[in-house]
Amino acid sequence: MLDILTRREPHLTVPEKEEVKTAVRRLLETLKQEKLGSDWRKRTQSKAEVKETVSNILDDELPLPYTPELFSRKSEAVYQHIYDSYYGEGKSIYTQN
Repeated sequence: MLDILTRREPHLTVPEKEEVKTAVRRLLETLKQEKLGSDWRKRTQSKAEVKETVSNILDDELPLPYTPELFSRKSEAVYQHIYDSYYGEGKSIYTQN
């Protein structure tokens, strides 16, 4: 997710990159603890809650160089990555089955 949020644009200072890293950590912790339950990808309400959590946390945490249009594109890309990569119940493309 860090690559999604920092690749190409915006151009960030070192402290701003640290803010993005913190935002990604907070987002993952929140999603894993509260939102990515079993079958979350099958339920419309669960998908909407995950999407809203992504948007809210990134909106609160990302530094100012993210314009509204860029924020919209990046947050949608982050949500899509989560949808594609995190299956729920602690399972993801990053864990061994």
